[in-house]
Amino acid sequence: MELVRYIHLNPLRASVVKGMEELDRYPWSGHRVLIGKGKNDWQERDYVLRQFHEKEGRAIRAYQRFMEEGKDQGRRSELVGGGLIRSLGGWSQILPLAGNLEKIEHDARILGTGDFVAEIVREAEKNVRRYVRASERKVLIDETIKKICREEGIGEQELRMGGRTRQISRVRATISYRLSHEFGLSRAEIARHLGVCTSAIAKAIEKAEAAKNK
Repeated sequence: MELVRYIHLNPLRASVVKGMEELDRYPWSGHRVLIGKGKNDWQERDYVLRQFHEKEGRAIRAYQRFMEEGKDQGRRSELVGGGLIRSLGGWSQILPLAGNLEKIEHDARILGTGDFVAEIVREAEKNVRRYVRASERKVLIDETIKKICREEGIGEQELRMGGRTRQISRVRATISYRLSHEFGLSRAEIARHLGVCTSAIAKAIEKAEAAKNK
């Protein structure tokens, strides 16, 4: 609930809108969908509103009160940042660790201690996407492509040139699926490294998912 409020108050905090009434009409936020003044087929509206009340009308009114109460909170350090910063709740919790060589588990999506993060990741098993720093992305992508091409007996250059043979298409789907589901890379980023368009990557991932669900 705190995170929903923080995200939907971003336009107000950034002075894109001047008040709650204007935020209610702002088209580039999920807030207006939650209060019934817009619609996004992809937005999980009912789940969020049920956190406030089972009946829609009461839920909307409770949500609006909740938003009003939080509009002056400002920037929340525990809800921003990435990796370890967000996991542990902001820089104030990170600084005391300076010089500590102990490895601490962290994930940008999870708020909590290292032990808690590790527990959540274990529960999610293989479906949890690993948090990958920008500096690691290219190495990760190159290593994944090289490994799978070697296993499948095809050349990297042939794959990156956008080949469309059945074998290359299958290998491309495998690589795309792994980079997307295991490492959380965007389809656009995967496409740039495989020499095809983003829609081709989307189709490749769909094929890989269908094959795994058989």
